[in-house]
Amino acid sequence: MALATAAPNGRPSVRVVLNRGISRGGFVFYTNYNSRKAADLSANPRAAIVFHWPRLERQLRVEGRVRKLTRAESEQYFQTRPRESRLSAWASPQSTAIPGRSFLENEFTHAQARFGDGRIPCPPFWGGFRIVAECIEFWQGQPHRLHDRVLYRRRGKTWTILRLAP
Repeated sequence: MALATAAPNGRPSVRVVLNRGISRGGFVFYTNYNSRKAADLSANPRAAIVFHWPRLERQLRVEGRVRKLTRAESEQYFQTRPRESRLSAWASPQSTAIPGRSFLENEFTHAQARFGDGRIPCPPFWGGFRIVAECIEFWQGQPHRLHDRVLYRRRGKTWTILRLAP
């Protein structure tokens, strides 16, 4: 999914992240809490995501508030990741300038040596976020660009439904 955030000064940023499911009413993804996206979300806990299926001519857009997952949720998910992915979470100072690829490879080797064949704990600087939808728009391509757009907007505990012009 494409994830859009904004810095405190309003500067937008978008990147593709892996959607790790929907739980407790929100879309979940994981990252290094020192990354740019995490810094943006710490200062401005709102985000937008979009899923796009070009062959089906479909999109799903979501906007909402973002909350950190609990430490237990992050640790539980972390242990399901492939071993190499757990090691790379320790090795990469995400979003910071590094001198070259060899730096990452060396840090990965250090992480391998540090943890050996043992359990790799979830780094304290790594975890998940949940985007709790305040609005969800379904878009379906149609002939002659007369696309279907249906917007669901949360108002408290209820949702209103609007059909939008393409």
